[in-house]
Amino acid sequence: MDRSEARTQNVAVRKLDRDSLSFFAKKYVWWKSEEEAAEQPERVIAQVMNIGDFDDIQTLEMLAGTELLKKILNEAEIGQFSPRSWSYWHYRLDLAAVDEVPAMPALRLD
Repeated sequence: MDRSEARTQNVAVRKLDRDSLSFFAKKYVWWKSEEEAAEQPERVIAQVMNIGDFDDIQTLEMLAGTELLKKILNEAEIGQFSPRSWSYWHYRLDLAAVDEVPAMPALRLD
């Protein structure tokens, strides 16, 4: 990632104010303290995308913007999304046509 991409990502993540990020962290990353979870905003966002309720997803999309959500989905790690959420977000963010959702991230043994 070059500097301009990093700056763009940081600006988008900063749109999520500290209170919103802490709210999502407390609710969706329960195994860490709010402070620990907030240090990985992309992880918090992915978790909301995966298991968030409808209202929280609407709020997240409004605060983060679709470009950041697309980036998080495109850079997803193994196990961050369920198959259902993976498909949902590809359709919702207009990243896939019907029956053309890409494969989920998987472990490769070379």
